[in-house]
Amino acid sequence: MFLKLDQQPRTKVAIKDDSGYTLTYDEVCGIIRQFAALQLPRSIIFSLCENCAGALVGYLAFENNRQVPLLLSAGLDAELRQNLENEYQPSYYWAPERMAEQLGGEMLFAACGYVLLKTSYAPYPIHDQLSMLLTTSGSTGSPKLVRHKYGNLEANAENVAKVFAWTTDEVGICDLPMNYTMGLNVINSHLVAGASVLMVKANLMDPAFWEFIRVNEGTSFCGVPYSYEIMRRIGFDRMDLPKLKTLAEGGGKLTDKMFNWIATYCQKTGRRFCATFGTSETSARMAFLPPELALEKIGSMGKAIPNGELFLLDEKINDDGTADGELGYRGPNVTMGYAVCRDDLMKGDEFCGEYHTGDIAKRDAEGFYFIIGRKKRFLKLFGLRVSLDETERILKTRFNCECVCTGTDKRMNIFITDPALEAEIRPYISEKTKLHISAFRVLVIPEIPRNEYGKVKFAALDELAGDL
Repeated sequence: MFLKLDQQPRTKVAIKDDSGYTLTYDEVCGIIRQFAALQLPRSIIFSLCENCAGALVGYLAFENNRQVPLLLSAGLDAELRQNLENEYQPSYYWAPERMAEQLGGEMLFAACGYVLLKTSYAPYPIHDQLSMLLTTSGSTGSPKLVRHKYGNLEANAENVAKVFAWTTDEVGICDLPMNYTMGLNVINSHLVAGASVLMVKANLMDPAFWEFIRVNEGTSFCGVPYSYEIMRRIGFDRMDLPKLKTLAEGGGKLTDKMFNWIATYCQKTGRRFCATFGTSETSARMAFLPPELALEKIGSMGKAIPNGELFLLDEKINDDGTADGELGYRGPNVTMGYAVCRDDLMKGDEFCGEYHTGDIAKRDAEGFYFIIGRKKRFLKLFGLRVSLDETERILKTRFNCECVCTGTDKRMNIFITDPALEAEIRPYISEKTKLHISAFRVLVIPEIPRNEYGKVKFAALDELAGDL
């Protein structure tokens, strides 16, 4: 069975959520078998995810029974979800019960507050090895998807469980969205080890979040950089959480100051701080920094996880023994490639076990890696990857305007030339992406700077952003 779920102690709690559901491994396996009894055709299923038992058991069942879920946020803007539906024509939806009337379709099955709805779309041919789909930019509903193959999720789960040394005594905290690759890996790596997973809808600023963790004795937490910014503001280091022993980070680069704060806190309190690095294209994690080196290697992602290999493309060797280049990775967790339309779901393995991240990295003299820049047009706002190109597309479609998006992982800059739109753009894109309005800044300029070939001069825009 997927993630060896049927090999774990039957009465052991596998999933507990803050919506009121608790499921043992035996109960999870039972629901998976009920799904199997439906004998659904192999097809695309849009799984509208919340951090709860219902969303999770659906995902586990689809993977085990060879359906192909596209994991999406249940809170994704309806228009953006409809765009994806028009492109990929799912035969089924797995969604919260409260959304059944809105989505329509024939109800076939229900479990833990979720329902399976049959749509009017007929199944169509998809590649035999295609196992799961994730959006490359979940907040914007981008039609560009990452195509996972069978074995990717399992390999990453097992190797991450090994490097973290998870045991059946762990109680992993899934606060990151399960439709986000890092959140999904937290789930997979704990379940494959026979541990328990706490699925939490409450956010980090809600006292109910920490009370749920305390009462249920959560032992391991994984956050993105923004998570740790919040935790520092709310006084996490003064909380009474005696069972919490491991703090991990992924989904973006911490500032050295924040890295030092959390690593120092862990050292003083007898906890572990584990910095990691991963991407959707590698089924989440591909690097791990041993906790005993956290204060010695501040800012490092560490080295490759077991059975993986990190390397640098166009490597430049420096006089001090360090090297710079584009970060690459090889391993069994590398996915097949991308899809931008339905026909792409018939494509085979285009990555062939090797992924070039687009991140510029440094390898120090001892072989530890550090991210120092990014080549691609993506930001990680609040830990979530957001496509600048897709954001431009959304705004141009809605406002019929000229706009260019740039920025850093702290904030997106949206350049426009029509001052009449200035007040409308921030709330609109905040609503579409479900990101806080503070993640965006609108800058009105006379014209978009371009070179003689019509290409946007991004360096000029960066200078303007600093001046305005």
